[in-house]
Parts: sequence; structure tokens; C-alpha cells
Amino acid sequence: MELGQIHMIDVTQKKETERQAVAKGKVQMQPATLDLIRKGELAKGDVLAVAKTAGIMAAKETHRLIPLCHPLQLTHIAVEFHLPENGNYVELTASAKGIGKTGFEMEALVAVSASALTIYDMCKAIDKSMTIGEIRLIRKSGGKSGVYLAD
Repeated sequence: MELGQIHMIDVTQKKETERQAVAKGKVQMQPATLDLIRKGELAKGDVLAVAKTAGIMAAKETHRLIPLCHPLQLTHIAVEFHLPENGNYVELTASAKGIGKTGFEMEALVAVSASALTIYDMCKAIDKSMTIGEIRLIRKSGGKSGVYLAD
């Protein structure tokens, strides 16, 4: 293939199966920032509620954000947060599920990414040193390749 060439994969002949993907990520921050999130005392409001909404909305628009992704019919999307007692970060987990001819990995990854960016946006006035990282697929199921579990 010549450089600069792109192709959307043809999934016409693929079998529709139930598929699910789970992705995780982290937003590292100052202890005081995490404390304000826990207490719900940030100027812009409930950070985690807005971040959850952003993740769900983004997952539904993945095919518009990532050029060669197929539009998929999500049957469920969930975004959850873990704020460990002994850590200065928010861990994000997103799961995307549906019946389709291709997987939901990108939808789960986009949900985590958008949620993390929303946390950054809502907290940047008090903590510009936040970092977003460790975004990765941790599990997927369905389709010809079966189950994938990250190490």
C-alpha cells in the first residue's frame, strides 16, 4: 500500500455477535484537587457527574471522532470512577457493549479519554499539573478473535 492511502475495513461478511470492551485510564493530580473532587467543592460543579456524562456522550460519537471507525449501535455504556484513599488520582473505567460486526474497543477508549479530559477541564483552574495517562484496553469479548484480557 502506498503511503497516504486509507481504507475503511469492509465488515459486510462478518457475523454479528454480542461484543463488549472495557478500558481504563488515570488522571493524576495534587492531593488538594482530589480532596475538592471528593467533597464536590469545585467551582464548575460535580466533576464526576459531568465526566461520566461526557464519556457516555463521546462513546456514542466515536465514529465521528475517529475517522475510520464504523458507526456502531451501543446497547450499553458505563463510566465509573475509583478514588483510592492512598493515591492522588482518579481511575476511570468505561465499558461499552452491543451487538455488531466489529468490536467496541474504540468506544470504551473514547469514553475513558473524554471523561479524563473533562476532569482536567473542570479542575485546571486549580491544578494545571494534572496528567492523563495509562489509557488502555483491559478486556474485550465477542467476534472471531474471542476474549482478550490485558496482563
